[in-house]
Amino acid sequence: MSTAAQPDPTRFILIGTSHPGNVGAAARAMKVMGFSELVLVRPRFADVLVQEDTVAMASGAADILVRARIVDSLAEALDGVTCAIGTAMTPRDFGPPTITPREGLGELARTHAAAGHKVGFVFGSERHGMANEDVYRCHALISIPTHPGYGSLNLSQAVQVLAYEWRMALGGFPVTARTPDADLAGGEAVQGMLTHLEQALVQLGFLDPAAPKKLMPRLNQLFNRAELRQEDIHILRGIAKAILERTAR
Repeated sequence: MSTAAQPDPTRFILIGTSHPGNVGAAARAMKVMGFSELVLVRPRFADVLVQEDTVAMASGAADILVRARIVDSLAEALDGVTCAIGTAMTPRDFGPPTITPREGLGELARTHAAAGHKVGFVFGSERHGMANEDVYRCHALISIPTHPGYGSLNLSQAVQVLAYEWRMALGGFPVTARTPDADLAGGEAVQGMLTHLEQALVQLGFLDPAAPKKLMPRLNQLFNRAELRQEDIHILRGIAKAILERTAR
């Protein structure tokens, strides 16, 4: 099933973002994973969506910025969202359950996205994270399994990690090969090259035709393991031809 043809089941919500570059980088992170809905809650700068740093860091994701909304409260940002996932530590007194990206998002894709429900990922400010009152609005918190000695992720990095994991949970995108399929050489071409190479090795004095032992069968096995392409055959036959021409003088 092609995920590109499916409606976007996701909203990314950034609360109190301080640095315009992070907004642009988050938009870029979203776009490369096929998401498009961005909502900002009380960003530091009211014109953040059009600032130079924002547009520069978006790097081709300006369409995300154009459609993005700025609202005054998390309640407004969550309007229409049926499952809000916060990116914060669980408060000490009580709070929503904590999930991990790989297992938790897989379950979320099956129970919510597949049913057409809107999922919102909520990110706090760079300096203060999410306030407890915002955390309590979330259905679950997600914890990215970072190194225990240093778990500090930049805001846009966190968006990229979760956008990737969520896309994979939804089914991912097919990988398109950048090079054509290998044009493997047929058995006849390989044997013809071996015959040519054998002639060159004999003329070079490397192979004694009266006592060849197992050199050619071993070379045959070597080239079989290498899965030669047609271009490889041309190169090897070119080497054999050069040897024959040089040693014939």
